[in-house]
Amino acid sequence: MADYELAGALDTDFYGVFGEVPEQDRAVWARARAFVEATLPEVNAAWEAGRYPVEWVARMGEAGLLNDGVEGPGLRTVSPLAAGLVNMELARGDGSLATIVAVQAGLALRSIAMFGSDAQKARWLVPLETGAELGAFALTEPDHGSDAVGLETRAVRDGEDWVITGEKKWIGNGSVGHVSVVWARDEAGDVRGFLVEQDRPGYRAETIAGKVSLRAIHQARIVLDDVRVPADAALPGARSFRDTSKVLAATRLGVAWSALGHATACYEAALTYARQRTQFGRPLAAAQLVQERLAGMLSELTSLQLHCSHLAGLDRAGRLDPIQASMAKYTATRAARRVAATARDMLGGNGILLEHHVIRHVADIESIHTYEGTESIQALLIGRAITGVGAFT
Repeated sequence: MADYELAGALDTDFYGVFGEVPEQDRAVWARARAFVEATLPEVNAAWEAGRYPVEWVARMGEAGLLNDGVEGPGLRTVSPLAAGLVNMELARGDGSLATIVAVQAGLALRSIAMFGSDAQKARWLVPLETGAELGAFALTEPDHGSDAVGLETRAVRDGEDWVITGEKKWIGNGSVGHVSVVWARDEAGDVRGFLVEQDRPGYRAETIAGKVSLRAIHQARIVLDDVRVPADAALPGARSFRDTSKVLAATRLGVAWSALGHATACYEAALTYARQRTQFGRPLAAAQLVQERLAGMLSELTSLQLHCSHLAGLDRAGRLDPIQASMAKYTATRAARRVAATARDMLGGNGILLEHHVIRHVADIESIHTYEGTESIQALLIGRAITGVGAFT
């Protein structure tokens, strides 16, 4: 029986988009590549069992992969390009790996770095970036996903404390971490951020079962039953939903990079398979239809490389508009879906086996296509920008 090895990186870069990546950024990329190569043998078993190996987080921290371009005291800040390449490379290995960075660094670490007090930064930034402690970002609720602005979780002052009541859903690290950045409305109706340690009385979290995507990381449903936190648990810089949106906008480009990583893995697996697989007395790669499909996939992949690298440059220059990040996410996840579907089809029956990796990417792309703003929400954000008319209701 033929044995196919489809996980190896081919460094596909048809236009030479990454040919001039600065050495400092390339070194970060190389660390991500090494982490993926060391971890990938564990991924399929964890994915199939629905098990989250939380030790991966500390190993990522040791490798300096948990920064995502976040600046703050004691942090090993990487450039927007390096952060993107890390997201891309981890997703090329597995979607759960990239989502760890999205949750731990892109959302939790970034929220504290952007809006925290000096004391909060001193307490949490380095432990989160090193992976010594796990962080969560608790925004979405059972009844509020795309309309997160309508969140119903409440925070009420009681003497020197805040008392938080409500429910959250789809919260990465929410049941296995140390601190959750909980977004709630105060008595004036303003959206505020709070640092809630997960061992607080009244904080109850249950890992969501039955997922068929991102199975090697846990998301949780959280109940906050009169959780009491001190006054200094509030993030002083987070005073409205507009502040919450700044965190989401900052991480949206990272999702586009992750989509690029998934698409790269699927294209390279399909190309490798076409070279190795023989049917009707010749390799699949010798068939016109197969070559046409590979050319189409490479076209999509090259387009995504151009999108992501260009926007990383705008980000570094401080000129990245949130709607541009929305366009990147909208474009990238849609394209990654198409590339993954074609790759799965090209592998035939072998395409549904975890050992060949493609089906795992097919499933994981469905999550990144939804989180950080669904396709519909991104389209409405883009539509409002180009027409001047909001159409959210």
